[in-house]
Amino acid sequence: VQLQAYGGGLVQAGGSLRLSCTASGRTFSTYAMAWFRQAPEKEREFVALINWSGVYTDYANSVKGRFTISRDSSKPTVYLQMNSLKPEDTAVYYCAARSDVSSSYIGYNYWGQGTQVTVSS
Repeated sequence: VQLQAYGGGLVQAGGSLRLSCTASGRTFSTYAMAWFRQAPEKEREFVALINWSGVYTDYANSVKGRFTISRDSSKPTVYLQMNSLKPEDTAVYYCAARSDVSSSYIGYNYWGQGTQVTVSS
């Protein structure tokens, strides 16, 4: 599976962005997908995940109620809709895939290249 993330950019606080992660490979529909982010001089942190069917999702407490993860297996793409953005959301956002759901970045076999999100105050 190869992943390509895009959709980042510069936005003012309170604004919205939608990240996309397009996957290649026939097994995309069987993988759980997740978004992680990493700010400068900080560790990579979990943002959101979705299971293979799209039925189960989970979010970091810091983004609950503001971010929504979804997937379209016909594309095949996973999305992260980010609303009410805050300056502390500024980071490089990565999409990742693995065979089962986990909020730990350890065990994710496949990673996208990352897309920069910058939220100005």
